[in-house]
Amino acid sequence: MFSNDKVDIGSLDVIFNRMIETITNSKNDIFVISEQSRRSFEEMQAELEFIKQKIKYLIDESDELEKRTKVAKQRLVEVSRFFDKYTEEQVREAYEYANELQIQLSLTRADEKQLREKRDDLERRLRVLYDTIERAEHIVNQVNVVLNYLTSDLKNVSVALEKAKIKQEFGIKIIASQEKERKRLSREIHDGPAQMMANVLMRSDLIERTYREKGIEAAIKEIAELKRTVRNALSEVRRIIYDLRPMALDDLGIVPTLKKYLSTVMEYNPGVQIHFQSYSSEKRLPSDYEVSIFRLVQESVNNSMKHGKAIDIWVKIEWLRNSVNILVKDNGKGFDKTGIKEQSFGIIGMRERVELLKGTMDIQSGIGKGTIVMVKIPFPENELVFDK
Repeated sequence: MFSNDKVDIGSLDVIFNRMIETITNSKNDIFVISEQSRRSFEEMQAELEFIKQKIKYLIDESDELEKRTKVAKQRLVEVSRFFDKYTEEQVREAYEYANELQIQLSLTRADEKQLREKRDDLERRLRVLYDTIERAEHIVNQVNVVLNYLTSDLKNVSVALEKAKIKQEFGIKIIASQEKERKRLSREIHDGPAQMMANVLMRSDLIERTYREKGIEAAIKEIAELKRTVRNALSEVRRIIYDLRPMALDDLGIVPTLKKYLSTVMEYNPGVQIHFQSYSSEKRLPSDYEVSIFRLVQESVNNSMKHGKAIDIWVKIEWLRNSVNILVKDNGKGFDKTGIKEQSFGIIGMRERVELLKGTMDIQSGIGKGTIVMVKIPFPENELVFDK
C-alpha cells in the first residue's frame, strides 16, 4: 500500500547507478577479452609465419632428395642389370643408398604434409579469432551507445519523480502506479539486459574452446547466437529507456516524439510497418497529459506486436476543440474479449490513466480480426491548452 511518506528517490538512483556500473564492468570485461584474443591472434600469426618458412625449407629439401633418389634408382637399375660386372659389396651399397634416400624422402614429405595441415588449421583459427575480435569491438561500441543513453536520459528521472510528487496532480493513486512501473523496470533490467550481458561474457569466453572441441561450425553458431544476444540486449535497453520517459516530449511535444518513437520501433522490429497520422493542429497539453497519451500509444503498439503479432499498425490522433481522440488499429490475430484476463499491468495501467484523465477507452477485437483501441481524453478545464 502506498503511503504519504516521502518517496526515497535515492534508492532509485542507487538502482540506476548499479545498473550503469554493471554494464560498464561488462564493457571492460569484453574489452579485456578482445585484447587477449588480439594477443593470441598475433602469437598465432607469428607461429603461422614460422611454419610457412619451414614448409618452404622442406619443399626445397624434398625436391633435392627426389633428384638424388632418382639418380640412385638409376644406379641400382644399372647394377642389377649388369650384376656380373659389380661386386656384391657394390650392389649392396647401391641398394642401401637408394633405400635410405627413399626413406628420407618419405619422412620429409610426411613432415611437409603434417606442417601443411597445421598451417591450414592455424589459418582457419585465425579467421575465427579475427571475427571474434571484430565482434567484441562491435559489442564494446554498442555498449558505449547504451551507456550514453543511460547516462543522458536517466539523469533527470529523480527530478521528474520529485516534481510529480510535489504537484500531486493525480493524487496518491497515480504515484502508486508510477512506483509499480519503476519496480517493474528494475525487474526488467535484472532479468533482461543484465542477464544478456552476463551471457555475452560467457559466450565470448567459450567461442575459442568451442572451436577446439567441436569445430568451426559449432563456433560459428556460438558467434551468431552472441550477435543475436547483443542485438536483443540493445533493443531491450532502448525499450526500457522509452519506458522511463522520452526527454524529447517536453521540448518537441507529443506528435514529433511519437513519430520518433514509432520509427525506432520499426527499426528494431523488421517487417513491422506503423502508419502514423495526426489530424488538425497539435495542441500542447500539460506535461502529465502528454506523458499519458504517449504511454497509451506505447502500450497499445507493444500489445499489437507482442500479443497480436501484427505487421501493420495504424496510429491516429485527432485534435478537437475540447478533446483529443487516439486510435491504434492493427491487423494482428486479435483475441476473444469475453475471455481476456486483464491482470497484466499494461491494460490495467491504460484504463487507470484514462480514468484519471476523465476520459474513455474502448477496445474492439475478435479472433483473427485484429484489434482497435479507441481513447478519448478531454482537455483539462483549469490548465492552459494552446496550439503548437
